[in-house]
Amino acid sequence: MEMETPIPSSKQNPEMESSQTKQIFILSGQSNMAGRGGVTKHHKWDGVVPQECQPNPTAILRFSAKRHWEAAREPLHSDIDTKKVCGVGPGMSFANAVRERVGVVGLVPCAVGGTAIKEWARGKHLYESMVMRAKESVKGGGEIMGLLWYQGESDTSHQHDAEAYQGNMEKLISNVREDLGLPSLPIIQEEGIRVARLAAYWHLVAIASGDGKYMEKVREAQFKISLPNVVCIDAKGLPLKEDNLHLTTEAQVKLGHMLADAYLTNFAPPQILPPHP
Repeated sequence: MEMETPIPSSKQNPEMESSQTKQIFILSGQSNMAGRGGVTKHHKWDGVVPQECQPNPTAILRFSAKRHWEAAREPLHSDIDTKKVCGVGPGMSFANAVRERVGVVGLVPCAVGGTAIKEWARGKHLYESMVMRAKESVKGGGEIMGLLWYQGESDTSHQHDAEAYQGNMEKLISNVREDLGLPSLPIIQEEGIRVARLAAYWHLVAIASGDGKYMEKVREAQFKISLPNVVCIDAKGLPLKEDNLHLTTEAQVKLGHMLADAYLTNFAPPQILPPHP
């Protein structure tokens, strides 16, 4: 692992605000998406950035809280999830793993720690902010390719919340697709190659921990979601910090790679190789 090195901000790189084509991914949910990797029990981030999460100022960009593009760097959610200390999440390892295939990656952080699914309902502040940021992110050029979602720990304390999770999650996915004007279309088989004919896909992470005794019920609900172009990635078994709630830095890197593998396998366009001479 390496300590993070300074990189130029978007104010020093105005070309980032140009009509640069970006493949945009929304990062949303609660604390394990916002990132707590490397955050100590004294609520300080250790500043350690793994090689897999290192910045690439020309290929990986971040949509800031002030709604402008800048070079992405850890912690991605530092100006979004402002009530907690943020550290390493899965976003940068995901972006580094897919950038050679998709080109310039634009990340739109929206996750906020400690939030329940009902707080992401249409009309609530978190939902409306996420949709607004997603809409703003494409104005400078780019296309929303998908949403990475990791949330559910806050719905494990009460049976009612756990039992309502599947319905709430399916409604959230449908609302986001409707409000962004990005309906999900079926995956079509073309000459033996899976081609995703869709405006956006949704990756849901099945939780690895929880605040209460209904964790398995929430996980069961997550795996039952069967909407088109929704893939569930299982985080269970990834290393947890001492609090038994948040993923370690190592686990966040692994999760980012798991998300990238699922995207490249299920949704990314086939890689075009140069013709033989």
